[in-house]
Amino acid sequence: MTTDELKQQRHKERQQRLKAQVDSAVAGAVDEKGLLLVITGNGKGKSTSGFGTVARATGHGYTAAVVQFIKGSWDCGERNLLQQHGVQFAVMATGFTWDTQDKAADIAAAEQVWLQAEQFLADPSIDLVLLDELTYMLSYHYLPLARIEQALLQRPPAQHVVITGRACHRRLIELADTVSEVQNVKHAFDNGIKAQRGIDW
Repeated sequence: MTTDELKQQRHKERQQRLKAQVDSAVAGAVDEKGLLLVITGNGKGKSTSGFGTVARATGHGYTAAVVQFIKGSWDCGERNLLQQHGVQFAVMATGFTWDTQDKAADIAAAEQVWLQAEQFLADPSIDLVLLDELTYMLSYHYLPLARIEQALLQRPPAQHVVITGRACHRRLIELADTVSEVQNVKHAFDNGIKAQRGIDW
């Protein structure tokens, strides 16, 4: 056997062992339930990932709803697209707290949009709910943790939920089935490049 043939044989054996491990793990994963996913961290792409999950579910024919916190009334590419495919949206539409500078109004807006979130989370006909940037509602003390936790725990058993935002509360991380942390390596904005339509919003 030549050196190249020996390398190929060893590679094949490694891949066969790897396949056996993967097949075993797949065969052992038999539970099915509504998942709670958290996408947190300081990096760019948390909401994008959440919306990607909504697009994937919608593409498979599932029903989805999106609640957007800390969003303004500006144009939203994801909303423009997904509403055309039957995805329901509830939008806080107050913008960033440094824009509003009115905590009482922000809390009132958060409570109003959370009422819609609770309706989505109680509806068994909705397969997936994205709570985009919900984490800030806890960081800023706009919504009580107990109320959020109750809605998540009492949702229909097969309903999936995705939560995005920085500094996710440890209790939500404990409740989650999957947690991903997005970290910055570089960001264009730090070099004076403005947020751009179709890429950043």
